[in-house]
Amino acid sequence: MRNAHSAGTAPVLPLHIESLVKRFGATTAVAGASLEIEAGACFGLLGPNGAGKSTLIRSIVGRVRPDSGTVSIFGHTVGSAGARTDLGWVPQELALYPLLTCRENLQAFGRYQGLSGRKLDDAIAWCLEWASLADRAKSTVKTLSGGMKRRLNMAAGLIHRPRLILLDEPTVGVDPQSRNRIFEMVEALHAEGATIIYTTHYMEEAERLCDTIAVIDHGRIIALGSKEALVGQVFGTRSWVTMRVAPGPVDLAAWAAVQGGTAQENTVLVSVERPSAIGALLEAAARDRLEVLDVTLQRPNLESVFLHLTGKELRA
Repeated sequence: MRNAHSAGTAPVLPLHIESLVKRFGATTAVAGASLEIEAGACFGLLGPNGAGKSTLIRSIVGRVRPDSGTVSIFGHTVGSAGARTDLGWVPQELALYPLLTCRENLQAFGRYQGLSGRKLDDAIAWCLEWASLADRAKSTVKTLSGGMKRRLNMAAGLIHRPRLILLDEPTVGVDPQSRNRIFEMVEALHAEGATIIYTTHYMEEAERLCDTIAVIDHGRIIALGSKEALVGQVFGTRSWVTMRVAPGPVDLAAWAAVQGGTAQENTVLVSVERPSAIGALLEAAARDRLEVLDVTLQRPNLESVFLHLTGKELRA
């Protein structure tokens, strides 16, 4: 990867969005969103369906023209030659030629990006190796598995080795083994110094890959920070105690409410400030003749934050 900025000049942010607004008729899809992404970040962009995430992404790649606000890529206006050189976009939809081979697809996409001669050959060799498709270089796309097509799609979108990479749900529809290979591809790009924007409907992907996360809802960025910072901002030092009890004569919902928690079927869920609070819960259960089957203590995670902020699960 090329350096984020030339020696002797001030660093320019890979992505700078200022007060972006986009309306579709009476619907405001993006409502004054502002965002800055530092060089070398793997940045997770999460949001429930209809939150404005897709419109924001399409504004970054120049497919949607905002009503107001600005988007710049390494200081370049979206749609300019500089922005096209520095940005690589891998959309959810496969954009490949099914009757061409892997190599022929990469040749075509490389030429679209202005590559030719030795530079194109070197780029194709890198793509095939990075995507673990060197042994399938002469295979037509229609003969590839879903995971192979997804990896080739990523390679085709990034053949020009851009400094800013936008991966829009790159693991959609792939098996667990292929998903893990894609994770390794993303981690290799990050290790080389690329700045990555990663969208996903799988929370575990964001937790594994992204060092910074933004949550968008109703067209606004409502949370921004590392996973640890977001959990701390929303829940502080609190944790969840889950207590499973045997069926009995006690009104479990009422008992849980007294403990400051909730109950569903035979399970009580209580938020506690300190793990030592488990002792008091067990004493209360023994006093009230509840038979405790098991107890677990869990720190809130990124999914807890997302649900708390948006009221929806990520896959909703």
